[in-house]
Amino acid sequence: MNDEGKRASGGCMCGAVRYELITEPLAVIFCHCGSCRRHTGAAAATLAGMRRDDVRFTRGERAIYESSPGVGRGFCERCGTPLTWEGDGDELGPLIEIHIGTFDDPKAFAPECHIHHDERLPWFEVADELPRHHEWDEGEPYRHGAAQ
Repeated sequence: MNDEGKRASGGCMCGAVRYELITEPLAVIFCHCGSCRRHTGAAAATLAGMRRDDVRFTRGERAIYESSPGVGRGFCERCGTPLTWEGDGDELGPLIEIHIGTFDDPKAFAPECHIHHDERLPWFEVADELPRHHEWDEGEPYRHGAAQ
């Protein structure tokens, strides 16, 4: 989580909602799906995912909007900061993905891949060599790196 072994923490812009990770994330991803774009107002979302039990909310309660059946989008009701994607991780159980921009030290969470890459905005391509996946990380990526 960081060099000193301290737990990663973060929260919303106004400080009403705070959280702490119990373990390292399972993955850190760029998501290009339309739902993440609408939730964040950004061209893509960058999320750190973990099992639901590996996150502890230490201050305040996030509000949850059910964006589709079984999928919640967490946010601060006071300042509006988007905080989480929450849903079923199949064999992993309940998952929570936290928007890395809400971490106290977001630079500690480097993305590992792009998901829902087919849904990306046509004018937005990140110039990296990370794997690109059509949907969720379904195995072998269809491409590495930015479109030529």
